[in-house]
Amino acid sequence: MVTGSASGIGLETARLCSAMGATVLGVDLTKRFDHVEEFYRADLSEPRTIDALAEMLPEGIDGLANIAGLPPTHPADRVLAVNLFGLKRLTLGLVPKLADGASIVNLASLAGIGWPQAVEAIRASEPVAMEDAAEFAARWQITEAGGRSYFFSKEALIAWTMQNRWTWRERGIRMNAVSPGPVETPILGDFLETLGARAEEDARIMDRPGTPQDIAPAVAFLLSDMSRWMRGINLPVDGGMSSHVLCEMHGLSQ
Repeated sequence: MVTGSASGIGLETARLCSAMGATVLGVDLTKRFDHVEEFYRADLSEPRTIDALAEMLPEGIDGLANIAGLPPTHPADRVLAVNLFGLKRLTLGLVPKLADGASIVNLASLAGIGWPQAVEAIRASEPVAMEDAAEFAARWQITEAGGRSYFFSKEALIAWTMQNRWTWRERGIRMNAVSPGPVETPILGDFLETLGARAEEDARIMDRPGTPQDIAPAVAFLLSDMSRWMRGINLPVDGGMSSHVLCEMHGLSQ
């Protein structure tokens, strides 16, 4: 199952998984049936829609790729509701329908690299329901300014992935994440608009932005049986940007 299957990284992941022999269930707000055997139209910003989707999906799902998400130009509460709280709600709702040995892959981001500095807010977010996203954002002053709502959603998602490294180990179900850097998708312009000079600096450092074709193989690998002993990891696929940031932080730049 691939959420966000109608465009960008979700579409390419669906295409690649289908080419590798998978039966792909696609979920998106936009109707598009490319590379999916079954398509479910769903607004993942609506709690009742998520619950209904989890109820209607078949049992025995071998992999869940949580790729759908909103860019930082959307209101902060919606970004948090879709990218974090809704993703968690759908995933936990689907766990009973996952096959033993299934793989869950969350699409995080290079934007989440600063998660160690956000642990207090991340812990506070753990019990928050989708319906309370606006209240949480206001209490913790998580706004659209500078893309903070998007950054926090990915920081918390990386932490949640690590926390669930062994949650369903007795059933062989594992959870991992993939963190892309800047990728040429329909929402790249939203990031450039939000980050401004910061995005220009990243573009200067990188050789090029990524493409969905760069990211989808990493997602497909983590969905596959080839990654069965990988649990709770966050795999950067970012052209070297996360290594650059870490070297800068720790005085290892050349």
